[in-house]
Amino acid sequence: MLPCIELETSPNPTAAVIWLHGLGADGNDFVPIVPELKLTGCPGIRFIFPSAPSMPVTVNGGYVMPAWYDIIGRNLMAQEDAAGIQKSAAAIVELIDREANRGISYDKIVLAGFSQGCAMALHIGLRFPHRLAGIIALSGYLPLAMLANTERHSANANTPIFMAHGTYDPVVTIDRAQVSYDLLEKMAYSVEWNEYPMEHSVNHEELADISRFLRQVLISS
Repeated sequence: MLPCIELETSPNPTAAVIWLHGLGADGNDFVPIVPELKLTGCPGIRFIFPSAPSMPVTVNGGYVMPAWYDIIGRNLMAQEDAAGIQKSAAAIVELIDREANRGISYDKIVLAGFSQGCAMALHIGLRFPHRLAGIIALSGYLPLAMLANTERHSANANTPIFMAHGTYDPVVTIDRAQVSYDLLEKMAYSVEWNEYPMEHSVNHEELADISRFLRQVLISS
């Protein structure tokens, strides 16, 4: 099981958010955002922040760092680490299933991620065989995009997706994210697209929009 940090907004939570960090970070990275989301009045939520295993990352000269999969070149989608993506997906699915075993129904679980974590959230969310409450995809893209249409599962065909990106992002340029958005739209997913005047980061306006999205999908789902 992946190492995780857990925070609960109230005792006996009835919903969960599994939040996946970006390349080189770890589970601590997004812990501070929980109070900033101002989710008072929502059902109790368990936030789970797993840490990716460390591995050599080709694009960074083979330097070992936390990563969900290897990045082989600057063109993120030209040559992809399919085996690495699938291995991390299996480990993250274990976390989703653990929440179900702890009494939280699948349709009260949100999968969220930033950058590489965003890629993993989209990859898993489209393929997961039980309906999830929602997918939050921040500053990233859909990996293995050419396989998505054939591998996707009907269980999450109508699951709301929140996509957000910085207009000045130099790491995952916004045009790459827009290609993923267009593909999801063509596959008839319900995608909310948001842009913010920032680089590869998260800002207060985005957090307010994420809070609104969480309220929508966890209260109405």
